Amino acid sequence: MLTTLKTPYTDTRAGDLAWALGREPLPALAKLDLELSGARVQLRLLGASHQVLLQEADGTSCSETVACIPGSRTPLPLGVSKRIDDWEYAFAARVEKLSGGSFAGRAQELLALVADHPHGLAGTFPGSPHAFTALLAQRLGGQVHWRTWHAYPQESRLVVTHTRVGMRVREPEPVGL
Repeated sequence: MLTTLKTPYTDTRAGDLAWALGREPLPALAKLDLELSGARVQLRLLGASHQVLLQEADGTSCSETVACIPGSRTPLPLGVSKRIDDWEYAFAARVEKLSGGSFAGRAQELLALVADHPHGLAGTFPGSPHAFTALLAQRLGGQVHWRTWHAYPQESRLVVTHTRVGMRVREPEPVGL
């Protein structure tokens, strides 16, 4: 699903993005509710980037926010891996610096990919044809994955994230003789 976000595009920088786990739902400009084999996932576009809310059938829940959060002291990490109760959370981020022409082509390619995908949500910002945030979710086995792309055309930078959440794989108990 592709939408135009009804908020002015502000000249933010890729370096302004922050990461947070466990935040309450923030006001969203667009949402996509998904059912992925027993997991409810809500992809949310914020004026300042994205939030994903996950609720598994067993009660496991997760809230990830990647956004320009005023006063946040947690910059966007390159990677995070956490074990919480019986589930694992893994997050990775990278910043791609592209040339102007490459940036425009990559932006169009990503928007087309996400806009036509049944588990994708993308929002473009008014004022710049290549300013967007896009999210794509899927379930692979016992894990839910999502990828996000945050475009900063004034810098020709693309922030790419990948998250994986799922039940922790436990070692089998030793069998006594």
